[in-house]
Amino acid sequence: MPDLLLELRSEEIPARMQRRAAEDLKKLVTDALVERGFLYEGARAFSTPRRLALHLAGLPARGEAVREERRGPRVGAPDAAVQGFLKGAGLTSLDQAKTVTDPKKGEFYLAVIERPGRETLDVLAEILPEIIRTFPWPKSMRWGAASAEPGALRWVRPLQSIVATFGPETETPEIVPFSIGGIAAGTVTYGHRFLAPEPIEVRRFDDYIQALERAKVILDPERRKDVILHDARDLAFARGLDLVEDEGLLEEVSGLVEWPVVLMGSFDDAFLDIPAEAIRATIRANQKCFVLRKGGSEELAPAFILVSNLVASDGGQAIAAGNERVVRARLSDAKFFWETDKAIRLEDRLPKLDAIVFHEKLGTQGERIDRIAALARALAPLVGADPALAERAARLAKADLVTEMVGEFPELQGLMGRKYAALQGEHDSVCAAIEEHYKPLGPSDRVPSDTVSIAAALADKLDTLAGFWAIDEKPTGSKDPFALRRAALGVIRLILDRGLRLRLLEQVAAADRGLAGRAGADARDLLAFFADRLKVYLRDQGARHDLIDAVFALPGQDDLLMVVRRVEALAKFLDTEDGKNLLAGYKRAANILRIEEKKDGRAYDAAPDSGLAAAGEPAERALAEALAKARETASAAIAREDFAGAMQALSTLRAPVDAFFQDVTVNAPDPKLRENRLLLLNALRAATREVAEFAKIEG
Repeated sequence: MPDLLLELRSEEIPARMQRRAAEDLKKLVTDALVERGFLYEGARAFSTPRRLALHLAGLPARGEAVREERRGPRVGAPDAAVQGFLKGAGLTSLDQAKTVTDPKKGEFYLAVIERPGRETLDVLAEILPEIIRTFPWPKSMRWGAASAEPGALRWVRPLQSIVATFGPETETPEIVPFSIGGIAAGTVTYGHRFLAPEPIEVRRFDDYIQALERAKVILDPERRKDVILHDARDLAFARGLDLVEDEGLLEEVSGLVEWPVVLMGSFDDAFLDIPAEAIRATIRANQKCFVLRKGGSEELAPAFILVSNLVASDGGQAIAAGNERVVRARLSDAKFFWETDKAIRLEDRLPKLDAIVFHEKLGTQGERIDRIAALARALAPLVGADPALAERAARLAKADLVTEMVGEFPELQGLMGRKYAALQGEHDSVCAAIEEHYKPLGPSDRVPSDTVSIAAALADKLDTLAGFWAIDEKPTGSKDPFALRRAALGVIRLILDRGLRLRLLEQVAAADRGLAGRAGADARDLLAFFADRLKVYLRDQGARHDLIDAVFALPGQDDLLMVVRRVEALAKFLDTEDGKNLLAGYKRAANILRIEEKKDGRAYDAAPDSGLAAAGEPAERALAEALAKARETASAAIAREDFAGAMQALSTLRAPVDAFFQDVTVNAPDPKLRENRLLLLNALRAATREVAEFAKIEG
């Protein structure tokens, strides 16, 4: 079957946009084809700094014919309805429609629409220009004289050529006939800008990828990454060094070169006095180079790996020397920052934070530090930390934001603070907390284990959440400019991973008190936000969201550790036959109550008359006795946080509930008996609420 080859060649595409753009191209083209009834066998998208490419295999040469029957109005219907039917069906008169008789509805019009299959080449010529014109680049530009014209083509960088061919492997493919922005689709592309600048004629994908390879272009970004990584490892090994691998940097560098050539540069040993993290940040950020370690050691080596896009006649010596000059200058700056920062104690930097606005409605960074320090001191006993150390750590935690090093490399915040704190003799826990109070930064990030770090991290995140809730700056949809979802997830992971017992409503209230006159946060609304984040977190681990809802629906559920343990016990219970049957019995009771309460205009929420139940039918008496005992046992188990025991108590209700519904008529003729039986069902509802709100449970 025929294949499609599409290449969009341009000036350099930013590395950060390439992978997403390739996926967007594949999705847009395949979705447009499938929408028109054209299926395919496989699709692959590729990107280099100067091109996006797409290969679609197994497209049909022609679409299938379509026969559609469209039912119209009744015979004799108003003219407006008839005309609408004719227009929608593409008919000019009723003579082109059929009249069909329905035994129930009488005669009506029927249009039989037959469309012949379209040539795939024509369909591609229709959809590709529109996809190119509306391509979803994060940023795009116009260029040249045509840029002044309305509707001028926009692309991430000036588009230079388009290859678009379609045809079977055994024949010469045809050019997809379209042009856009003055560029006509054809069969000519170009290889490496410097190493092979001559035009290349291509027809099909296999020819294309091989021709590019000969012209010093590796089309597949994954293969470029593999070449860079293995060549870098080999070059480092040959010098007795180890590569410090960096997946993010590898992804970026592979998007900067079409023909990667790995080289090594060096710098003066004297720069190794700078913290290793600062050296790595300097070399990575400014030169997109990899750092190296001495073989078998954690100590950095005075060397780095760079990736060139050229095969130089001198073996890359001049390229390496140029990079060495820039690295030397950058490391000189870093060394100056390091020496300058060491001379000033962290607490002496705090006044500068009073001049930095954290948020116009929440005050300065200095005010925020006062709040976090007070909150960390209050939290310390609850997490087993020393209050004085927790307060000290929180007070110094943001001081490195005004250092020279963090000003140049913001990604080193916290880490440099830890270095400076250690140099000035701070307690080890304080040093650790200065770095770790930002953690965890995501679902896979490490959770601190030091109790001082935990106190500082909780204080930082709770202050952020309470503050932005107080000024009504909550996440909406996909927008979360202040990373409040991440802060809430951080609190959740700190609590669950470290087994902490915290009453969130109390801690939010404590954070509110630090806001000094600003409107406080809606604590219940914030707790609901925590519940939503907890659902997302637990769902990723396989937990059921409805069970979390069922537990949170009970009053006072702000101890997340106990919420999770209750959810786990509830899940185990509902996996048993007793649990499933009790849930079914509960739902039957709840449905009866809902219907009867609506009909009677009252709530059956009082306690049943035990004497009346005792005088009733055996199943009625058995249920009343079982409910009283189960509720008492479950309540006592909950009080001692024995959730499995509470579930076990509820499991004893299965048999009496089944017998009650089998043997007893709830809506008895006697009004008093009927009322008491409805109250008995309410007692079942109340008993289950000892462990969860069963109404929230699905199934």
